[in-house]
Amino acid sequence: MSNHKDLQKLTAAGLLISLGIIYGDIGTSPLYVFKAIVGTEHSSISQTITETLVLGGVSLIFWTLTLQTTLKYVVITLRADNKGEGGIFSLFSLVRRKAKWLIVPAVVGGCALLADGIITPPITISSAIEGLQTYYPTLPTMQIVMAIITALFIIQQFGTSLVGKAFGPIMFIWFTMMGVLGISYIVHDPSIIRALNPYYAYKLLSTSTGGEAFIVLGAVFLCTTGAEALYSDLGHCGKDNIRISWIYVKTCLILNYLGQAVWLLQFANHTIDLNLNNPFYKIMPPWFLIFGIGIATVAAVIASQALISGSFTLIAEAVRLNLWPKVRINYPSEQKGQLYVPSVNWLLWAGCLGVVLIFKHSSKMESAYGLSITVAMLMTTILVSKFLKRKKVPTYIIAVFLTVYLLIEGTFLAGNLVKFVHGGWFTLSIGFLLFTVMWTWHTARKIRNRYVKFVGIEDYFEILKELSADETVPKYASQLVYLTSANFNSEIESKIVYSILQKQPKRADVYWLVHVDVVDEPYKREYEVESLVPNKVIRIDFKLGFRVEQQINLLFRKVVEDLVKKGEVDITSNYKSLNKHKIVGDFRFVVIEKVLSRSHSLSFFERFIMDYYVQLKKVSLSEERGFGLDLSFVTVEKVPLMLSIPEAIEIHRVN
Repeated sequence: MSNHKDLQKLTAAGLLISLGIIYGDIGTSPLYVFKAIVGTEHSSISQTITETLVLGGVSLIFWTLTLQTTLKYVVITLRADNKGEGGIFSLFSLVRRKAKWLIVPAVVGGCALLADGIITPPITISSAIEGLQTYYPTLPTMQIVMAIITALFIIQQFGTSLVGKAFGPIMFIWFTMMGVLGISYIVHDPSIIRALNPYYAYKLLSTSTGGEAFIVLGAVFLCTTGAEALYSDLGHCGKDNIRISWIYVKTCLILNYLGQAVWLLQFANHTIDLNLNNPFYKIMPPWFLIFGIGIATVAAVIASQALISGSFTLIAEAVRLNLWPKVRINYPSEQKGQLYVPSVNWLLWAGCLGVVLIFKHSSKMESAYGLSITVAMLMTTILVSKFLKRKKVPTYIIAVFLTVYLLIEGTFLAGNLVKFVHGGWFTLSIGFLLFTVMWTWHTARKIRNRYVKFVGIEDYFEILKELSADETVPKYASQLVYLTSANFNSEIESKIVYSILQKQPKRADVYWLVHVDVVDEPYKREYEVESLVPNKVIRIDFKLGFRVEQQINLLFRKVVEDLVKKGEVDITSNYKSLNKHKIVGDFRFVVIEKVLSRSHSLSFFERFIMDYYVQLKKVSLSEERGFGLDLSFVTVEKVPLMLSIPEAIEIHRVN
């Protein structure tokens, strides 16, 4: 935990790390943003350059980065840190007690971010590799892009901590290169600085006709797509390091956009082929071009890596918040927060290759990019407004914040909706599919919980003591452990009582009840012990953060060791031959799997949800694997979960 706190401090190392982790997505946007703005007609490759379009484009980029990225995310949203952690689920954990409906923006935003993780690697890597077409116009870049993407996903399983240490210096070179290249053109026309005047943004939008203003806005929005990732990675670097490094990043980005604008103004009122004349590469000296393409490719890979790692973290949080089926999560290195989710890794890989095969060229991918992330930003705006209310910020300030950003992001959403038929349908479809999974898992759990019956545990204390002492019943285990979902230590599921007393009576020396509560703090690890019947019935309540791996087997063992040391419990075997040698008794976990039975009391929608849930259960980890239990000490018992009271049946005896 100390290393985690050290990263939160403002240091030179922290600033460098933030360059490598935080700004990959937003930092590679100059590769394609201006090309997308100028190429406002989707049916044509060659475009006519106008001064209004170029100056207005730079102005829109500057004010979007200022209002959206700087003010909303760097200044305001970074305040919403959950014990140093950021991201939409961390934010949801901070405010979810305010209103139950907040689950909707949290799930929608999370799914939109995951969909964005599928489009970002193809567009950034394609934009970088396509620079080679300046040398070799017929080069098959698609195959190269697919090979790089495949290699990137293969290495995930080995961990990226070693490579990650190089990210900061490489991205520093990348941003510095962009700034220097921009200055090299600005000196030829210093008057380009006038483009920062918001008047030119207004002029471009007001003079656009036939819906072109929305198309331009959809293209401009690409310059700020990495802002959401910036907040998600708060825990890796700390808000101070992010805020200070952003000054340098934004300066280099604006300088590069201004340099591209100077180059484009040379062709005012002329038509150019944008695919072969990407302004990002055209401001590079010919001798430097091959080096520039190499640096751009590495920067694109780093941007993709950041999105992939972010997707893993997002899914891990969703699993622990019961918003996603339990999946295998690996920890390939000792680095804090470094994890690998195999199922998500290969789903992302398939999605990325699908994007490359469907759209083939970065100019067409631009049409699919931006729509889902706009939705994520709108959801974050809603959640941040609730956070500000929690912090007792004056209502009129919250109202201004909501009005301004719902208007800005609503306008960008309208601009991006124009992209729907040109490719936006792809990311929205992916996002919707992910939403159905999250919503089904969440809703099915609520339906199941309605039918879980709890009984008072105190009524069974005497029976349990008598059963434990009854030598006519074969001993099932010395120490018998049940996982319980009862939030109060005075209650227990009726199914557990049924399992102990009726479904093969289970005699044990000590009965343990283990409850896991996922709390709103990310890395909390605490437990409480209640001795309900001294040395006979003991309950342990674990309070684990939503970013903590739920290794119940290891955590339970550690707690029992501590209790034995303090003399609070005796786990020595009661078998005479073993007891005299002080041999520890055996432990056995019993996991009760509630099997759904048919119900006529559910609505059509609820039946559909439960059927979908059953299919998701088939591909998810079992309860015992999800909690990290040692399978050699686990018994799984299937019990029916009655979703309706059986109808009374009448039958008559005739003899």
